[in-house]
Amino acid sequence: MKAKLEVFALVLGFVGLAGTIAVTALPMWRVSAFIGANLIVMEELWEGLWMNCYRQADIRMQCKAYDSLLILPPELQAARGLMCVSIVLVVISLSITGCGTQKSSCCDDNIKSKNITLALAGSLYLLSFLTTLIPVSWVGHTVIRNFYNPAVLDSQKRELGEALFIGWATSGILLITGVILLFSYSKRRSKEEEPYTDAYLMEERDVPNEGSVYLERTPSSFHKHQEYV
Repeated sequence: MKAKLEVFALVLGFVGLAGTIAVTALPMWRVSAFIGANLIVMEELWEGLWMNCYRQADIRMQCKAYDSLLILPPELQAARGLMCVSIVLVVISLSITGCGTQKSSCCDDNIKSKNITLALAGSLYLLSFLTTLIPVSWVGHTVIRNFYNPAVLDSQKRELGEALFIGWATSGILLITGVILLFSYSKRRSKEEEPYTDAYLMEERDVPNEGSVYLERTPSSFHKHQEYV
């Protein structure tokens, strides 16, 4: 059962890696909002971490990379860095998870080393969960705040893009993966400590208590008399 959980965690890890890469690459972090009487609904604008895309009427969508990082708002600047960190963390976590599984030949089948490896992988998955959730939630909060801000022009208002929803789902997958690995680590450690606990209890039973006096049992005179008869 534990081996199946570890394989399931590996599968979830690959899904989380694909999700983080997709969220980082997709330009649909902020999309144009179709509100206001003077807005042409045939225009569509996508804004991502690396580029923005624009399409009007039946014209093919055109994408252009940002000329400078400084032209981006603070939340998108932070999201770009944090999402790259998240991808690196998931890749490292996947590699460590592969070495920490029971069926892996890494660590020379040393259970203690594999337990430490599994705990490290679970911790890195939880860290990648944070580095994915923080930028996605930050951008989403900014989009919602500006959408309901009357001081912002209708043409400058944006809606939540598909990349944000994929990011929230990916962060949930990374959280579940980290919890599964830490749960497997705790189960393995409890199994590992059981033999040592049993051996310690057996040694305590065999060692006599200090201060105890051993009294040799001697036969009574009546017992000697019966043997003589």
